[in-house]
Amino acid sequence: QVQLVESGGGLVQPGGSLRLSCAGSGFTFSTYAMSWYRQAPGKERELVADITGDGRSTNYAAFVKGRFTISRDNGKNTVYLQMNSLKPEDTAVYFCKVRYLFSTYWGQGTQVTVSS
Repeated sequence: QVQLVESGGGLVQPGGSLRLSCAGSGFTFSTYAMSWYRQAPGKERELVADITGDGRSTNYAAFVKGRFTISRDNGKNTVYLQMNSLKPEDTAVYFCKVRYLFSTYWGQGTQVTVSS
């Protein structure tokens, strides 16, 4: 079955960096676009970035452009989110997502807290 496992979250000071990872299994990883979403307390889940299966095309939400970079290593079945210049408003649970065979699968999420 499809599984997505995120890692790499934690507590970081404003201006700091983190790299999130999401390992996928149960599907042909390189064939499918992958997405990162986030959900802050009391807010709806929102798209952060996505990347095509071959990694050639990416898309970012306006609020992270120039600060975050999505990438993937299909040899490792892993998608990454490099987050730089973090702000307190980036505090959220970050999820990866794949849409596979007309179903949507989510990881369990990883907490990112930006605070001094």
